Amino acid sequence: MAMDPAGQTDTAGVIARPPLLFLAALLIGFVLDRLLRLPFPRYDQVTWITGGSLIVIGFALFAAGIRNFMRAETPVPTNEPTRVLVTTGIHGWTRNPIYLGMFLIYGGIGVAAQNIWILVLTLPLAILIRYGVVAREEAYLERRFGDAYRDYRQRVRRWL
Repeated sequence: MAMDPAGQTDTAGVIARPPLLFLAALLIGFVLDRLLRLPFPRYDQVTWITGGSLIVIGFALFAAGIRNFMRAETPVPTNEPTRVLVTTGIHGWTRNPIYLGMFLIYGGIGVAAQNIWILVLTLPLAILIRYGVVAREEAYLERRFGDAYRDYRQRVRRWL
């Protein structure tokens, strides 16, 4: 991992790749559901429609964020250096459309699978993503892009 002139790594240094954190939380939720099933408050088509809608919206946000990065020719993986500060398109509405999409997909899976544990694990997962990933990315982007990132952060909300 290369260092920038200020002695910092040229990546965000997140605690783990975010998709792996979401996948781990899903797996833990399914295991807990097998070991200690908790009743889901609703068991009808509304559950499937709600879960499916969250998944579809989540995939749309996720794909828009990925597409935006690809158009800017900057890498999506957090373990590669960012080349460009992306501030247009979906990133003009939310600074983290990919993570927001992943949360909607994650919650949609929990609802569609009628798995309370997945939904309960949303809070610890959100804390982990917020402080172990997003905070580190924000500090990295501020070091890398300075005032341009600070201006962007003032204009666009972190989530919605």
